[in-house]
Amino acid sequence: MSQYEEMHFSPSIRYTLGVEIEFQTIDRVSWDLAPFAPTLIENAPSLLKPRLSPEFIQSILEIQTGICFSLVDVENDLMQTISMAEEVARDNDCMLFSASLHPFALHREQLLTTNERYLQILEELQIVGRRFIAQGIHVHVGMPDGDTAIRVCNRIQAYLPLLLTLSTSSPYSQGEDTGLMSYRTKLFEALPLAGSYSHIENWTAFTREIHLLQEAGVIESIRDLWWDARPNPDFGTLEIRICDLPFRFTDILALTALIQALVGFLAEENLECQPLNPYIIQANKWQAARHGLKGSYVDPSGYLSSGKIPCREAVERLLRIVSPMSVRLGSEKYLDFAERIAKEGTGADFMRKRFRESGDFRSVIQSLHREFWQ
Repeated sequence: MSQYEEMHFSPSIRYTLGVEIEFQTIDRVSWDLAPFAPTLIENAPSLLKPRLSPEFIQSILEIQTGICFSLVDVENDLMQTISMAEEVARDNDCMLFSASLHPFALHREQLLTTNERYLQILEELQIVGRRFIAQGIHVHVGMPDGDTAIRVCNRIQAYLPLLLTLSTSSPYSQGEDTGLMSYRTKLFEALPLAGSYSHIENWTAFTREIHLLQEAGVIESIRDLWWDARPNPDFGTLEIRICDLPFRFTDILALTALIQALVGFLAEENLECQPLNPYIIQANKWQAARHGLKGSYVDPSGYLSSGKIPCREAVERLLRIVSPMSVRLGSEKYLDFAERIAKEGTGADFMRKRFRESGDFRSVIQSLHREFWQ
């Protein structure tokens, strides 16, 4: 391997936040996915335009926050940008929908992006990429240095399935009940270098690994690592990527608050950081994707439990553990919304309930869309 310079990690103020939300753009008449994202970006006012990004299909619109110093900042930022984006959508006869899979849209009918990088990726992925018409939420948390980012990245993998249980919103695909609470998770795992990841010793070891993969032509940059969580040296963050997109605004805030408090807790608690059992991690993730809050969980670190417990109980224990950190961060009221999810259910639960009542996917979308701001 040739000589290389260690990647620079741009330090951030501890636990600052950035949130990226991938909304579906939907036709107001058919309630099907429609390729409105390029139109909305083009017609967005100058204040909003920098916060919007295209994705690999034209029926996905990404909305990004700026750098936020608290959950209150996140709430205000997203309320403003999403509300403005909704106005632009109404003016262009479409709407934004918050869920990780449209229940009846067909992947073969989607228009691909004109973005050169995404087109290259889709050329390589072929049908695996074309079937991935899923949306998610990514939460960046500011880290002081690369070693801290790697340490938390290792340790948080034990709890990522619990974040997934609180966000599941993709039980249907192409008009069929998949039997899973998060089918997006399984679609995502079909992508190369996606999902779970191996234990990393430190930032130097991570840099060495990235360089090796680049030299071998496996990746061009860190962006090609579609891990459930990954360091972002340019932003100076740890980026949490495992979650489905919640269907309510308060659920988005709850998930963001829990992630921030969990990252802060793991960064500062003096806990052992031994490699975690990958099979237990995979089993927990399957339980989360298949059963959601009704699944079972085994903590590979032994911190939450010494044996198998229900996911709902594991979530409640995790909320109690990170509660002091949330108080310190001023986000404790947002964790109350997470408790509501644990008691009432996720977007996937609501989708199935509405479909049992109506038998009509369009009615499901209308119902969940009305509840976004509730």
